[in-house]
Amino acid sequence: MKEKMAIQQAIRDLALDYSNRLLTAIDNRTEEMLIDDVSHYLIYRVLGISFAEGQKIDLYQNKGRFLYKYAGSFLEQTTKKCFEYAFPESGSLRIPNTRGQRPKTFEIDCLVGNDALEIKWRDATTDGDHITKEHTRIQVIADAGFIPIRVMFYYPNRQQAMRIQQTLETLYQGIGGHYHYGDGAWEYVRERTGVDLKAIFEQIANERVPQEVVI
Repeated sequence: MKEKMAIQQAIRDLALDYSNRLLTAIDNRTEEMLIDDVSHYLIYRVLGISFAEGQKIDLYQNKGRFLYKYAGSFLEQTTKKCFEYAFPESGSLRIPNTRGQRPKTFEIDCLVGNDALEIKWRDATTDGDHITKEHTRIQVIADAGFIPIRVMFYYPNRQQAMRIQQTLETLYQGIGGHYHYGDGAWEYVRERTGVDLKAIFEQIANERVPQEVVI
């Protein structure tokens, strides 16, 4: 029980740290934008977007970039903590690229025994080259004697991005790996580590920002 409480507290501490860093980054960028050159708002106005609306769009675009970056990193780090809690010997590992010159190495987010986990909060890429790069990466992992496993919590919404994920799932399965996404990703983490990460997140989220009723 004490160990379970310890991992829950570690996740809470990490959430607070990421929240503070996110808000600081947003505040700093908001200050910087006060002295930005906004001459490009002329084009916004030509396209029917007012000056005030253009300011809001630019501000939220910048906030969004920080939010996506910190949200992804936070979820990936907390997932690794769950595996480190259950498997103290697990951790990140870089292996040489045996299939090409670039990159020189590939990183395994979390190696658990022979299971090489790639942890993604979401992957909405529509770049076809992404398939080739990912195929090379999982081949290199298999060459090293590991089983490539993709754990992705949020599936993309757009058709082109979904098709790329479907292709990646086929590639993983074809090389003897596994692909877990959506509810399956949360369940995989719970089954392997004994930590119900989603339940912990829901508790923290409801404490900090109560669930809004969507009508």
